[in-house]
Amino acid sequence: MKFRFIKDETKNEVVVYCKEKTRLIKEIEKMCNENSHKLIGYNNGIIKEINYLDVECFYTYDDKVFALVDNNQYQIKMRMYELYELFNDKFMYINQGCLANIKHIDYFDASISGSLVVIFKSGHKDYVSRRQIKNIKERLKIK
Repeated sequence: MKFRFIKDETKNEVVVYCKEKTRLIKEIEKMCNENSHKLIGYNNGIIKEINYLDVECFYTYDDKVFALVDNNQYQIKMRMYELYELFNDKFMYINQGCLANIKHIDYFDASISGSLVVIFKSGHKDYVSRRQIKNIKERLKIK
């Protein structure tokens, strides 16, 4: 198999020619797609491009969707289900109004009352709904 690298400042794409789509080709495709999903966030007149991997969680408040990034919140002009469809390999629902980035979860805290709280690495907290506990356990491979 031959490999060629051609740098072209006018193009923003990766082209792969191959006989079949192997596991390696799928990994290359996944890496390219991970870097292509940028979000636009709005906060008090500031418009910022946000990498979805930096987002701790997406949450809804007052019928708007926000992204929490480094303890700053940015309004995102997308719906929760659209975000989940794009990023479901990295995010999971912890309740109806919150999509959590799996990599930013520090730990879960179970209280005596039976509620489960997600603690993010930044210190932000949110509650896990009873409906989502089974899905979270399956996703994180917890018994």
